[in-house]
Amino acid sequence: MCSPFRVSRSFLPEDCQELLLPPPTPMAYIPTPPAAGAAPMGSQYCVCKVELSVSGQNLLDRDVTSKSDPFCVLFTENNGRWMEYDRTETAVNNLNPAFSKKFVLDYHFEEVQKLKFALFDQDKSSMQLDEHDFLGQFSCSLGTIVSSKKITRPLLLMNDKPAGKGLITIVAQELSDNRVITLSLAGRKLDKKDLFGKSDPFLEFYKPGDDGKWLLVHRTEVIKYTLDPVWKPFTVPLVSLCDGDMEKPIQVMCYDYDNDGGHDFIGEFQTSVSQMCKARDGVPLELECINPKKQKKKKSYRNSGIIILRSCKIHRDYSFLDYILGGCQLMFTVGIDFTASNGNPLDPSSLHYINPMGTNEYLSAIWAVGQIIQDYDSDKMFPALGFGAQLPPDWKVSHEFAINFNPTNPFCSGVDGIAQAYSACLPHIRFYGPTNFSPIVNHVARFAAQATQQQTATVKKLSSPNQEKRCRGRS
Repeated sequence: MCSPFRVSRSFLPEDCQELLLPPPTPMAYIPTPPAAGAAPMGSQYCVCKVELSVSGQNLLDRDVTSKSDPFCVLFTENNGRWMEYDRTETAVNNLNPAFSKKFVLDYHFEEVQKLKFALFDQDKSSMQLDEHDFLGQFSCSLGTIVSSKKITRPLLLMNDKPAGKGLITIVAQELSDNRVITLSLAGRKLDKKDLFGKSDPFLEFYKPGDDGKWLLVHRTEVIKYTLDPVWKPFTVPLVSLCDGDMEKPIQVMCYDYDNDGGHDFIGEFQTSVSQMCKARDGVPLELECINPKKQKKKKSYRNSGIIILRSCKIHRDYSFLDYILGGCQLMFTVGIDFTASNGNPLDPSSLHYINPMGTNEYLSAIWAVGQIIQDYDSDKMFPALGFGAQLPPDWKVSHEFAINFNPTNPFCSGVDGIAQAYSACLPHIRFYGPTNFSPIVNHVARFAAQATQQQTATVKKLSSPNQEKRCRGRS
């Protein structure tokens, strides 16, 4: 393998044995054929999923009466232009944020993937970045981060001058394990931290980093005005939580949320995935939430409440590639709109007008999708249906007809067959209406229902220039 990471696997406990076992052949790497004329690079042509964790230090303070409310935006370069890829949550009143939202990207070893991390102080609810104060940015390649696993760099302003003493830290984690863990937690009798109320508790999960420091993995939502919170179940990749090591310690911190960002510490505890797996089959696991300062001061101190792990489930999150390599095949059903709103097919302004090059918008859509899908189908026989047209000989409107005029066998041989059947039927039908493609959707649903009775599963693809494209897979 050409992984730039060093992946270690630890002994896995016997409980939850099947799901705790790592995949026998992790599909983290996908062979990519070299470009035409390029020298082959053998095993270096691969791709893996990479998760990036971002934190900031000593950010600029853009607010007058409080601290900045930073969030991070990731941009990727596409054809010389920066395109927004994703953004983190906002950290309220915090000049040293550790963002719980992760960026997940495909890492291509053979490509230079340029990234830009820009931090902003949120001032409004607007999604437009120019509505927020700029705090600084940092640009590099994904390879730079992956090769170092962790980097800390100064933030720069638009004029390339330092953004004060602001720093950004980025940690890379390879997602080579397709297992995910779902946790459902609650609290009981947590310490009261608010003077005129109860507490607004939330949890933070940390794992030890390579540098010995704790790295934030996940932050739950805040539950207002309660000492007995029930948090929503959440799912994270197992490799994110514990690097796939069931015995690796996990630090859980409980805080009382404050609007000024100075969250009050309630308590903490350490656990591991192997311990959390005991919470199953309706038997919760109770963990004491301890405040070390209170524990030292008071001999009678027991705890600052109980965190209840109501359930812990581990399962595999299979990727599209896993299904393909497991024998899944893809097909698609074409649904073509023959309503009068498309215009006269003899008129160049019509979507159905076949130009001197022998194509039109519909044929382009069919080719664009079909040429990809057909590589994953063994028989390459695709149903092609039409709707919204009057058909000979009685010229009644039909919203579900085979464009090859063979209702008992609407299948066309390959994308070429679809194109030929489409071109042949155009002169023999009259465009009409209304736009009603539900009969074709129902046709697809019936076909899929029949497939579930066999050893196949089918989801078909409705394709036209004006409508959403849906996929159909047959395993």
